[in-house]
Amino acid sequence: MLLAATAAAAQDLRLAGEAVQGGLIRGQVPPGTEVRLDGRALRVAADGLFVFGFGRDAKPDHSLALRLPDGSHQERSLTVAKRSYRVQRIDGLAPRMVTPDAAALVRIRRENGWIAAARQRDTPEPHFAAGFAWPLRGPITGVFGSQRILNGEPRRPHYGVDIAGPRGKPVLSPAAGLVALVEADLYYTGGTIIIDHGHGLTSVLSHLSAVLVKLGEIVEQGQLVGRVGASGRATGPHLDWRVNWFAERLDPARLVPPMPKPEGG
Repeated sequence: MLLAATAAAAQDLRLAGEAVQGGLIRGQVPPGTEVRLDGRALRVAADGLFVFGFGRDAKPDHSLALRLPDGSHQERSLTVAKRSYRVQRIDGLAPRMVTPDAAALVRIRRENGWIAAARQRDTPEPHFAAGFAWPLRGPITGVFGSQRILNGEPRRPHYGVDIAGPRGKPVLSPAAGLVALVEADLYYTGGTIIIDHGHGLTSVLSHLSAVLVKLGEIVEQGQLVGRVGASGRATGPHLDWRVNWFAERLDPARLVPPMPKPEGG
């Protein structure tokens, strides 16, 4: 379901985006309005801009509640469209790539804590307001939500978009933001960068062969931040781009235009 500007339905609330599993919604309300999604308070910028998203398996029924500056209340019901997802089989992986040993599990839990902390940031700067662009151009080899079966064993769904590219190809920031995590060698994702776009919205860029930014650095959309690699648990050089709204996994491909065709294609 596409949500265009809806001022005609409710002058005090405008929504844009897709009410679909994996979709991102941007909202606009009068400055000073309080907004809640299913009872959860959302950060609202000084100009009334806010954002939220629906995860891969989001339930269909949701509600937005507004408390306007004059003290009046409004409520809007949202219906989230259900999606179907691909099943992707990958065979021939080394056993350690599918079932980590005890020492690796300790490392994974520690690293997952770092990632979770970066994803829980709720910074006030709306860097996301200018939109998103592809961080790498190339063949899409993995899609959001697909269920991966590794060596015949079902695993967690894939929460990003995989883009193939030669090792060393530049990776650009998909949107402006603050670098919230930089790691050269995480167990699963290898060279990894997390960019905080504000209001709980983050991008993860992983499997990099080089990370070219520092923790706390402010980056602009299109800025060089890393290079394509096959670090971590990867079967070949590519970029795994993920977008999260706090704990909700969003589909990056729905934030950008279709992947441009290669030159001469």
